Amino acid sequence: MSELPVMDPDRYAHFAQAIEGEIAKVIVGQRDLVRGVIICLLSEGHALLEGVPGLGKTQLLKTLSDAVSVEFSRVQFTPDLMPADIVGTQVLETDDAGNRNFSFRAGPVFANLVLADEVNRATPKTQSALLEAMQERTVTVGGVSRPLPRPFLVMATQNPLEMEGTYSLPEAQLDRFLFKLEVPLPPAEDLVTILERTTGQTSATASAVADGPTLQAMINLTRQVPVPAHVLRYAVDLVVATHRTSDSAPQRVRDYVRFGSSPRGAQALVLAGKASALLDGRPNVSADDIKSVARAALRHRLVLGYEAIAADVTADAIVGDLLDSVAPAGAGIRGAD
Repeated sequence: MSELPVMDPDRYAHFAQAIEGEIAKVIVGQRDLVRGVIICLLSEGHALLEGVPGLGKTQLLKTLSDAVSVEFSRVQFTPDLMPADIVGTQVLETDDAGNRNFSFRAGPVFANLVLADEVNRATPKTQSALLEAMQERTVTVGGVSRPLPRPFLVMATQNPLEMEGTYSLPEAQLDRFLFKLEVPLPPAEDLVTILERTTGQTSATASAVADGPTLQAMINLTRQVPVPAHVLRYAVDLVVATHRTSDSAPQRVRDYVRFGSSPRGAQALVLAGKASALLDGRPNVSADDIKSVARAALRHRLVLGYEAIAADVTADAIVGDLLDSVAPAGAGIRGAD
């Protein structure tokens, strides 16, 4: 990659707004969803989008790849997809001299932005092929570890309704997604605009407003944002309270949560909070930034028992209880904003 450009909060906000503006040319509404995807992009964190068919999940991620000029690949997950179809394989080749040697043929995971479409349709063996790539950003084939290009993000989609012939993502893989974003049905006003844009003779497209080095410089700046000690403690307190054995756990956590968030949940809260602060033009993180990303960062990290299903209690409702019951500390005084 070429030398990274100089990045400051103002340039960061300028490029982020430009990316969001290009996405808005194609995607109608869905402001919270688009912001969540951009936070993942600028945190170099993986995103899982869940919603019924036809809501534009794949179109959103494809439009994002158009707005940032980086290498993009799409993998359509199916039950017969094999791990080698994702990461690549060793191929026996014969050179001009007649010598036969194995060479590595890279799979589609060797891209900056990888769209894993309908990820829950592949078998667990194939799903696990993404684990090393998502966590270590390397791929090991034939005993050799190969680094993936940077920045590297996996953005996966899944359909929560049609479960026949699907394989639920294991908790270990869910935990590697920075955010799980729910894709809602658009309101009637937005649906009218969607029809106007998609049923005519022409369709809108997004143009590239940032390249790989710019995106990497923005990601680096995200990690440089300072976080006050009391905000770090607030993120920790939220994660600790997701465990039913914690003294600070709300009642519905004790009743319905089998396993709470891992430490990756706290990492996701802080990292996404940094990106959220910069998107709002602030070079520091507040407790409100942590609150704003809490549902997307924690909903997929709570393992609910069957009692929750019977009582129609959702992970989002439980995260809401956490935000209500766990008060942020401030300036060394517990419970202050």
